[in-house]
Amino acid sequence: MLRTRTEYLTFHTKERMAIVNITAQIVDIVRKSGVRDGACLINAMHTTSSVLVSDDENGLRADLLKFLELIHAQDRSGRAGRTGVLDPHHDNMDAHLLHHVFGRDVLVAVTDYRLDLGPWEQVYYGEFDGMRPKRVLVKAFGV
Repeated sequence: MLRTRTEYLTFHTKERMAIVNITAQIVDIVRKSGVRDGACLINAMHTTSSVLVSDDENGLRADLLKFLELIHAQDRSGRAGRTGVLDPHHDNMDAHLLHHVFGRDVLVAVTDYRLDLGPWEQVYYGEFDGMRPKRVLVKAFGV
């Protein structure tokens, strides 16, 4: 019989840009789902955030944040983005671009009731225009 579980996580970062490890929350949802063999979809529900799988390594996260700031600096220099045409105080084209670079969602296999990640892989929420609540959909499904 097919099992499913859907939960929504809400993030409200203090920073405009952040990379948040959400692996433990995803593991808990998969455990509660009772799915032995299937998959888990983790989906950012905003066009200024992403979900990604990456190594759990401090230097890599720091480099990702430097990359985010580079895109942010390019946008603020006037060489990119027109999302603030109607409201010049709300120009967040850099956040929309980063959403497209990192992607909207990830699908992770579930094997023997556990996320089937590589040895150093973790699931992260990427916030590119924070300081307000945003949701992430988590849907585990399988047998």
